[in-house]
Amino acid sequence: MQLFAASALASEGATAFSVEDAPAKAAAVASPTPAPADGIDIPFTRFTLPNGLTAVVHEDHKAPVVAVSIWYHVGSGDEPAGKTGFAHLFEHLMFSGSENRKGTYFEPFEQVGATDMNGTTWFDRTNYFETVPTTALDMA
Repeated sequence: MQLFAASALASEGATAFSVEDAPAKAAAVASPTPAPADGIDIPFTRFTLPNGLTAVVHEDHKAPVVAVSIWYHVGSGDEPAGKTGFAHLFEHLMFSGSENRKGTYFEPFEQVGATDMNGTTWFDRTNYFETVPTTALDMA
């Protein structure tokens, strides 16, 4: 099973959810996937949670893993003139601990057997992603 979640805004108080009950918790469910022009069809469900998080879910049960990617709509294009590099710096700072969260971002994921953990920054977004065993979906 794979999960891709994209946040419309960097919302506080994000709530964990399971794929099975997420559409029921959603504020709105989008229309079905449109037919692709190139013949590739990857079915997915898109919904928005009450906290503003838009989730896009595609299920593939070939392997017992789930991929989670959170996108924040903020990137280098939001930096003021003369202050370039801050979006990328903040991406890296998010991997470090804080006074309220000791340890690194990676530690809990490594403890559950996660792979492919990282983040990226671009002009219009910053994202963080990890692939975890399906049993760790709620933690991810």
